[in-house]
Amino acid sequence: MTTPSHLERLNPEQRAAIETTEGPLLVLAGAGTGKTRVLTTRFAHILLSHRAKSWQVLTVTFTNKAAREMRERITSILGEPAEGLWLGTFHSICARMLRRHAEYVGLTSNFLILDTDDQLRLIKQVVQPWRIDVKRWPLNGLMGIIQRWKDRGLTPDTISPADNTDYADGHARAIYAAYQARLRELNVCDFGDLMLHVVEILRTRPDVLTQYQRLFRYILVDEYQDTNTIQYLWLRLLARREGEPANICCVGDDDQSIYSWRGAEVENILRFEKDFPGAKIVRLERNYRSTAQILGAAAGLIAHNEGRLGKTLRPGRDDAQGDLVHIVGVWDSDAEAREVCSRIERLRRDDHPLGEFAILVRAGFQTRAFEERLVQTGIPYRIVGGLRFYERAEIRDAIAYMRVLVNPADDLAFERVVNVPKRGVGTAALQKMHVEARGQHASLSVALAFLLKSGGFRGKAAEKLNAFQECFETQRALLAKEGHVVAVGNLLEESGYLGMWRDDKAPDAPGRLENLKELIRALADFSTLSEFLEHVSLVMESEGTNEDQKVSIMTLHGAKGLEFDTVFLPGWEEGVFPSQRTLDESGDKGVEEERRLAYVGITRARYRATILHAANRRIYANWQESMPSRFLDELPDEYVDREGETATRQARQDYSGIFRTSVFSDDVTSSMSPLVARRRSSVNDELAANTSKIEIGSRVFHQKFGYGVVVDADRGSAEVVFEKAGSKRVMASYLQPASE
Repeated sequence: MTTPSHLERLNPEQRAAIETTEGPLLVLAGAGTGKTRVLTTRFAHILLSHRAKSWQVLTVTFTNKAAREMRERITSILGEPAEGLWLGTFHSICARMLRRHAEYVGLTSNFLILDTDDQLRLIKQVVQPWRIDVKRWPLNGLMGIIQRWKDRGLTPDTISPADNTDYADGHARAIYAAYQARLRELNVCDFGDLMLHVVEILRTRPDVLTQYQRLFRYILVDEYQDTNTIQYLWLRLLARREGEPANICCVGDDDQSIYSWRGAEVENILRFEKDFPGAKIVRLERNYRSTAQILGAAAGLIAHNEGRLGKTLRPGRDDAQGDLVHIVGVWDSDAEAREVCSRIERLRRDDHPLGEFAILVRAGFQTRAFEERLVQTGIPYRIVGGLRFYERAEIRDAIAYMRVLVNPADDLAFERVVNVPKRGVGTAALQKMHVEARGQHASLSVALAFLLKSGGFRGKAAEKLNAFQECFETQRALLAKEGHVVAVGNLLEESGYLGMWRDDKAPDAPGRLENLKELIRALADFSTLSEFLEHVSLVMESEGTNEDQKVSIMTLHGAKGLEFDTVFLPGWEEGVFPSQRTLDESGDKGVEEERRLAYVGITRARYRATILHAANRRIYANWQESMPSRFLDELPDEYVDREGETATRQARQDYSGIFRTSVFSDDVTSSMSPLVARRRSSVNDELAANTSKIEIGSRVFHQKFGYGVVVDADRGSAEVVFEKAGSKRVMASYLQPASE
């Protein structure tokens, strides 16, 4: 019997997943095993074997990009466009269904869908009767709680005491009810309503549910491990047809479930057999992406997870042999960046394209050291899915504070921060300052001082602006006395800027605090604040490039679904990866998700994977020992080559007097407060003792600028002519006698 053309070149497991058309089917598709091909070929096979018409197959994806790709592949297999497809994202399909039945939830078919800004404006109107303190309970935090309730399928009247929250003085549930009522009055809905309303209709209108159950003879679901509660409920309602098999095929990988922070429930895929009795499981384990060594390392790591259905990837390529996975121990984050860039340069000389290199970080703050080193070495790069470090809003704000600290006449920087955090400076107040400044031919800072003295501002605004001015004056004195690292840390704290982000309940606020902590860490590499600000300007100027081939830097979460020839995985240390915040919030469950994230990172690599960990991290100009990630010990020795770990262990012993155990606290003030700095005075004394050993004419090494010769030295700094960076004055405590 001749094999149909669309089933050619499939391995036995892929073919089984396609030809098992009747009854519930779970396809466990490991990384690089061809899941998209299986899903699209299965769709085409159902049509070509005349089991259903194109509009009788419901196909659900998570992104519009995936939906477009599937549509194109199906058209290619069929040789013509399929008509009337129910193929799209969860929300796009539900929007289509809701327009047909909007009257059942108090809407009309021409309802509008609000964007995020409109949602916040509406919630601001709704909360007014409750007189909520929006500084204590930010509205975006309240909006986040409401959306999480919707993702879990909870309407205001189904929220139990266990599901409720103390947010907004305990009024969140009542505000949610008022918000939903207002949405109906305006004939609008937000993104979360699209699924919530449809599930409510399917639950309360058996006739509508039966209509769709009869319409959709087959259901195909991509990335099932990423479904949240409301998506799970919607699928289960549509798939369970009384007296008939549930013809639902879910494709996913429990080992790549990494989105619990946005509502994904790995339990949905783990309980598939319980939800759909008689379900068949097909495992796709032949990986056509990575070498045997990469797959072996990844498999050995993920095997430590208990909450998984289990599968083992094996190579499906003919050229599956390759390098061992390299585990490299380095001194600190700067050495980590130098090591990665030197490896990129070596491979680049062997004609490896830059577009096939990726640096995958656990947290955004890690990108700074790599960005700076890439700029220094002239290697083009791009930040995927985010902004470059010095372009991020919180970093630009902090740098504006520094600019005003150094130069009170910097009006552009002053204008950026005078009302961040809010100090009652609106358009009128700012205009008043500009008028006064022009009249006096002076800066905005001088104009503000005059207006405060002459009574131009009154009430709370005057109090806050006075504190703002005094804060800068105090820190300028501290800048001269204790240095720029302490002064800037104090400035960001006393101005209320750090407190603003600590009080922010948005999901990205902790990450912004981590970025600010990394910025403070970077200051310690420079002898003055002016030198640092000049460096930032040069880095930003150098980052513009039109080259198509660039090294990609992205988070591990952003890398899912992508692949590269060469992957670097830095920061594998306890507290960084696994993330301390995840461990604190989720315990053992969090460890398993972090391990899945590590698995995703390793399996992005086709030919080469290098994992790096630092012996220490510098926090607030002091060194803290870093413990290697527990995941490193879980990687099987036969698939890895461990480099530099003996050296980093020796370094810890040699410097044990100035290291302390790192806890990687998310509380930025624990690493920025001058009080902490003073309590660490013994550490600083020991570092300062090294200064006396610096002699003019001696050859030294600096972690950032490399090797050089001392040409001048005083009690706290040294002028060094570096081989590559030229002449620079640096803090003497960061110089080490040259070892070569």
